[in-house]
Amino acid sequence: MAAVESVLPEAQQEPSEALRIVVDNSPKDEPSVSSSEQPRQDDMECSWAKLSIYRISNYLKDGDKKAYVPQVVSLGPYHHGDERLRPMEQHKLRCLHQILARSHQEIGLYLDSVKEVEQRARACYEGTISISSDEFVQMMLLDGCFVIELLRGYDRGFGKLGYPRNDPIFSRWGSMLKTRIMRDMILLENQIPVFILNLLLGLQLGLADLELHAGRLVLNFFQSEIGGWLELDPSPNQLHCLKVLWRSLLPRDLEQKKTPEWAHNREQLIPCLTVLREARIKLRGEYGSILGDIRFMAKDGILKIPYLVIHEGTRSLFLNLIAFEQSQFDCGNHITSYVIFMHSLMKSPEDVRYLCDHEIIEHCLGNDAEVADLFNRLCRELAFNISGSYLSALSYDLENYRLFRSIPNDPDSCVAFIKLIYLFCVRSLAASSLAHKWRGWGAILKNKYFDNPWSIISIIAAFVLLVLTSAQTFYAVYGYYWPRS
Repeated sequence: MAAVESVLPEAQQEPSEALRIVVDNSPKDEPSVSSSEQPRQDDMECSWAKLSIYRISNYLKDGDKKAYVPQVVSLGPYHHGDERLRPMEQHKLRCLHQILARSHQEIGLYLDSVKEVEQRARACYEGTISISSDEFVQMMLLDGCFVIELLRGYDRGFGKLGYPRNDPIFSRWGSMLKTRIMRDMILLENQIPVFILNLLLGLQLGLADLELHAGRLVLNFFQSEIGGWLELDPSPNQLHCLKVLWRSLLPRDLEQKKTPEWAHNREQLIPCLTVLREARIKLRGEYGSILGDIRFMAKDGILKIPYLVIHEGTRSLFLNLIAFEQSQFDCGNHITSYVIFMHSLMKSPEDVRYLCDHEIIEHCLGNDAEVADLFNRLCRELAFNISGSYLSALSYDLENYRLFRSIPNDPDSCVAFIKLIYLFCVRSLAASSLAHKWRGWGAILKNKYFDNPWSIISIIAAFVLLVLTSAQTFYAVYGYYWPRS
């Protein structure tokens, strides 16, 4: 560990130079990384299929760069070398020394392993990464080990990894700084490929098959940031930390949710909280549910919304998740739909207070107006394709329920009954998937018009009156055109 002591006082030293000091102190038969080998990414054919870590468009950054740019630590090449972020480089190097000392391994094993997947890692980033091969490998090693050490320390305890209780980064004492680091780790431009994390973790533990282990550590690390339940996607397509987090927020039955044919725009599709309350729809918060798993129980008129914690980092989190959806062409707009849905429920401070009182949201902002303004700014000038929204089927059910409840509760009125039948038939024909809605509609009809014997008798009488009136009209028309001889 003498090499660490000789490096750490020079806080402004370049990370690549610091890493060379470590390499120079290693056995001479290990590979050196001090050569000036040029990157070979320019010689590779651009593969959009492998691209997963994008740059944020300038129009999104305008006026709000802090939501997309790291403030404490750089991860990956996009912000590598930023002068503001250099103080954290000494902690990355210290982290690497701790891993090598704890695992009794040599640095050459890590450098060689990362070197083998260098081109695969470069292909994950948008555009040409104009840094040398050696510097890129060193960057991936230092950044990846830093992330893995944070994830493992948070999961097992930093003391078990050999860090003192007063460590400024790798300890519970450094939790305030950890929160800022956590928010930097969810930025789209500040990502490390998950296969790099799995590779480095496997080298530490001496295990080869750890395909999903890093993903589990990521969700455990970010659990407190979201407040709701996070569920790991079992598929191997874990691109980076933000993608792991994004996938964990989607509802379980996403593929079963269809978009109604009649839905055309956001205003029609998503009712506001005032409309829902006027229709006597009850809102209920759900703990331990996935964030996007919003459900409507038509039989009881209850809308169940997973519990959400809102804090000063929530805006940056959702902005980067939305930016990921807009840049990743095949991932849909599920988080965008969720944010717009929540915005429709929080148009005013009174709406925010109602959701807080019903344990749907909890916030630590200055006041309720700030929460409403937060979601308003999230949805401002937001590109949104309503036909792809996974919540469109839910909003369709809410709109149907509202329409049925708006019919005058007057069973003696033939007009009310005709209106009921008309709406039922029109909505049935318009629905894209009718089968799963029969039970809910049947419950509404039963509760509203067949809840007691007198209502049933009134409905039957109205139906008989309708038939007799129709027969009278028919014979009047028939007698006019074909009078008796």
